[in-house]
Amino acid sequence: MIAPLKPSRQSSSDFETLKSHIHGKLVEKLDLTRLNELEGDSLRREIRVVVEHLCDTENPMLNRSERERLVEEVLDEAFGFGPLELLLKEEGVADIMINGPKNVFLEKGGRIVKSDVTFRDNDHLLQILDRIVSRVGRRVDETSPMVDARLPDGSRLNAIIPPLALDGPSLTIRRFGSNPLTLEDLLKFGAFTPEMVMFLEGAMKARLNIIISGGTGSGKTTLLNTLSSFISNENRIITIEDAAEIQLQQEHVLRLETRPPNIEGKGRVSATDLVKNALRMRPDRIIIGECRGGEALDMLQAMNTGHDGSMTTVHANNPRDAISRIETLVNMSGCELPLSAVRKQIASAVNLIIQASRLQGGPRKVTYITEIVGMEGETIVMQDIFKFQQDGIGENGKAFGHFESTGVRPKCMEQLESGGVRLPSGLFAQRTMRSP
Repeated sequence: MIAPLKPSRQSSSDFETLKSHIHGKLVEKLDLTRLNELEGDSLRREIRVVVEHLCDTENPMLNRSERERLVEEVLDEAFGFGPLELLLKEEGVADIMINGPKNVFLEKGGRIVKSDVTFRDNDHLLQILDRIVSRVGRRVDETSPMVDARLPDGSRLNAIIPPLALDGPSLTIRRFGSNPLTLEDLLKFGAFTPEMVMFLEGAMKARLNIIISGGTGSGKTTLLNTLSSFISNENRIITIEDAAEIQLQQEHVLRLETRPPNIEGKGRVSATDLVKNALRMRPDRIIIGECRGGEALDMLQAMNTGHDGSMTTVHANNPRDAISRIETLVNMSGCELPLSAVRKQIASAVNLIIQASRLQGGPRKVTYITEIVGMEGETIVMQDIFKFQQDGIGENGKAFGHFESTGVRPKCMEQLESGGVRLPSGLFAQRTMRSP
């Protein structure tokens, strides 16, 4: 038995040693046949009784707060994700960045801060990582040292381990809460204005094809989830992702996820494979979480062949760059199409590009709503409907600015009206708009 430790002198290393010891004792005491009969909260309550008894036996000198903390952390080690549970429960955390077991950083309020939470060692962190990826049918080891996975609350995880990561296993977690941000939340945060929402709602209901463009952490997926709320429940929607994170509220949704190759390098199912298969499944709309390869060509063809109202996201800094990015992705499909043919496909398939940006200090804004008008020669013609103009940086280090309506009446208005969408005549008048 570990010698009792005085609470007033309880060091971090002593606490970790005691926790590891009690965890080991717990594993010895568990009746696996009995555990199979219990589920969820009942299982955790039963185990809590055992852990509390072990705490009293191994170190009766613990005060109440230390005892409760020890019990919770041992339970997290046994059935959760260990120290990661503390980070996932912390409010206001947008990203968790783990650079080895002792260097954990959080993004809170648009700023990166170091956390006090640590892991025992590399093996401890690897054990937690393996527990996460195994639940979604993925693996991570020396032969496959990089992995994308998702947590139960929908958050997205990317991990890379030694020998590629020199300082120990490194994890990056993009938080997506179990309660996704709503349209009202984004309006309150000033991501866009009511006028912009009115237009985007009409575009979704009239089944315009939309590409959401933006950089890492700009809020593309959140925006996609929000806009999808305008899709009718009568539509059959198929989503295709590398790591499932789209959270649609409709009833008729079929979710597909790519699969990496197995240890022999076989069995890979790519996004391109899933898009081709989805076309045989009678979809009304296809939503690709992110186009990052040759599936872009299949997506364009789907948009052009009766699957109006489809959506995807791409990584780009502005709408014009988004077009160039799609051209590059189409070339990755292996089809040697002339550039003019690719651009005609894009101009015919895509109606709107919505640019999401993360500004200095953390604010996320829809900086452009841009319409693709058509072709002039071999150039794709685009026009901005709404845009955000940055005015400066505030004393708190955050960028601020205003939204503008450019005064351009969208060409797609005919399509909106034929789809039963009626918008106010003055919606597109040139003016400065303020977010709520």
